[in-house]
Amino acid sequence: MSPQIVSIPYGEEEIRFEVPDSHLLAVLIPHFDREAASLPPYQNVEIEIRRALDEPIGADRLAQAAKGARRVVILVDDLTRPTPQGAILPILLDELNQGGVSDEQVTLLIALGTHRPMAAVEIRQRFGEQVTRRVQVLNNPWQDPAQMVDLGLTPSGTPVQISRLALEAGFLLGVGSIVPHHIPGFSGGAKIVQPGITGASTTGATHLLSTRSRRSYLGLVENPVRAEMEWIADRVGLKAIFNTVQGPDGSLAGAFYGEPRLAFRRGATLAAQVWGATAPFQPEIVVASSHPCDIEFWQAHKSLYPADMLLKDGGTLILVTPCPEGVSVMHPEVLEYAGLPPEEILARIESGAIPDVAAGALALAWAKVRQRLHISLVSGGIAPAAAQTLGFRPFSSLEEALADSFRRHGAQASLAVLPYAPDTLPIVDF
Repeated sequence: MSPQIVSIPYGEEEIRFEVPDSHLLAVLIPHFDREAASLPPYQNVEIEIRRALDEPIGADRLAQAAKGARRVVILVDDLTRPTPQGAILPILLDELNQGGVSDEQVTLLIALGTHRPMAAVEIRQRFGEQVTRRVQVLNNPWQDPAQMVDLGLTPSGTPVQISRLALEAGFLLGVGSIVPHHIPGFSGGAKIVQPGITGASTTGATHLLSTRSRRSYLGLVENPVRAEMEWIADRVGLKAIFNTVQGPDGSLAGAFYGEPRLAFRRGATLAAQVWGATAPFQPEIVVASSHPCDIEFWQAHKSLYPADMLLKDGGTLILVTPCPEGVSVMHPEVLEYAGLPPEEILARIESGAIPDVAAGALALAWAKVRQRLHISLVSGGIAPAAAQTLGFRPFSSLEEALADSFRRHGAQASLAVLPYAPDTLPIVDF
């Protein structure tokens, strides 16, 4: 029974560990074949960005669409996302200039959701010195009621609070990336508006919607959350999106510009191909790296849902994540109730005892996974006491967590590895 050496990312480093061949079912790394996907080859990122602008999907070319707008607001995602903003934005700004929109008429609004604001140095690093010199870059002020506008309720009852700056734009453009996502099925498209630039109550309502009927909408393009997000984006006036799809190594697989619904769905088709990994098995143990969602557990938790799709009932997920900023910078109170049973969390949300509905909804999602699986945590940034409060078993090393899992499931237990768990879409066949 010879051991196999497996390597998974851990922040900027790697963790290597041994697994006997007889136990290891697969290391699920999505493999993207551009030729099989019938996509033309391109030489570099800039060429693909320009190609997408030259071939708008269901929309006019950007220069024409924005022509005459007195104020253009570009919604951009923050440092928790893989979008190559530094490569995209200079080309978009040049295109807007060609349409008669000057740099002084453009504002970049960082679509934070309920994440912490980006620091000045982070903004320069993410968007580039050239872009930050050319246009104004602002964090969305989601915590300041004076800078948000109440638009009432959606037809299904979601309260809509939106950034005033975006609402008053003459032309609103969203720039982000598309990967599988447990709440709306895939990121991208209208998600740059909701939760990107909405208030906490709006975000909380749509997050809660995703957890009421099932454990996850991961990989489902059409679902109630996506419909709600697109209704809100229409109401706010999102005119176009520029979305990219990257592979596990960060390389660009494709870019899509155009009408938000059409361009998103074209991109989501590619994202499913890029991030899909066939899994005709159900292991007892899954080792999952949170890369690239490593900053805090508020991001790293995305690793739970692909593993949940794979594991047998009662299986063990070993989540390996650095989380240098801990559980959640902006939602620290989640530790007060995250370890409760799902029924009690939901009751507290509905009674108002948990006022931060976005945090409550995520805690509910974690609890639903925890109800079915054992979760072990290997993390340098989350203290053992905090891990236990989340309902997880903390371990100081992956080897210790593996030994514990094999004791629980037996010496012949099977194992699978997800090196890029947050964005992997298991194609299950069992």
